[in-house]
Amino acid sequence: MEILIWIGAAVTVAGILGLLWTVVLVRKAKAAGGDDEALRLRLQKIIPINLAALLFSVLGLMAVILGISLG
Repeated sequence: MEILIWIGAAVTVAGILGLLWTVVLVRKAKAAGGDDEALRLRLQKIIPINLAALLFSVLGLMAVILGISLG
C-alpha cells in the first residue's frame, strides 16, 4: 500500500498548490480595483477552482490515511 501513500501525497500537494493559486488570483483581483460588482464576478469565477483544489487535497489526505491504515 506504499504506492497509495505516494499517490495520495502527490494529489494532496496538487490540491495545496491549487489553493495557493487561488490565493494569488484573489489578491490580483483585489489589487486590480474596480467596482464591487466586477470584483464579485471575478471572485465567483475563482470559487469553483478553490473548491476543486480543496477537494483534491482532502481526497489525497484520505488516500494517505487509507494507505497507512492498510499498510
